[in-house]
Amino acid sequence: MTDMPESAAGSPAESPLVVLGKIVGVHGIRGAVKLYSHTDPLDNVLDYPEWILRRGSEVRTTTFVDARIQGRILVVRLKGMNDRNQALELVDFEVCVPRDALPQLDEGEFYWHQLVGLQVVTLEGQLLGRIDHLLETGSNDVMVVKPCEGSLDQRERLLPYLPGQYVHDIDLASGVMRVEWDPEF
Repeated sequence: MTDMPESAAGSPAESPLVVLGKIVGVHGIRGAVKLYSHTDPLDNVLDYPEWILRRGSEVRTTTFVDARIQGRILVVRLKGMNDRNQALELVDFEVCVPRDALPQLDEGEFYWHQLVGLQVVTLEGQLLGRIDHLLETGSNDVMVVKPCEGSLDQRERLLPYLPGQYVHDIDLASGVMRVEWDPEF
């Protein structure tokens, strides 16, 4: 599974864009921005030569000139961005790319944004809820499953994303993931 969360715009079918990161601040006086990347590794966002910047209904396109990793963020210089005041205008913009720009995955592999919104159903047919988001924990990814209409109860659950062990079937077309999980846990 590749770490790329879905955009705030909604389900994968609703948005042609995938959010790869967010501009969270500025760096220095020459117009560099601090980018929090959702990709794994974090500099994979640099694999895309053109970015679509989005904040609410405001949309811009840009390219980066250069970038470097600094701790858990990237310091990025964008084309045409030459001073701190220009860079400040970009804080809180999401960095997006068209969904069809993502590399094709092998069978059985999924991007996080494809899993968000799936109904999670036990092998016995009990609806646990929908995947709200995923967490990277180091040892394995974890799905945050929140209750939805028709779910067994109103509990939020944390389920390990371990295909073959707990995750038995993912059907993107029907929007269902079947899991081996005790609803009482």
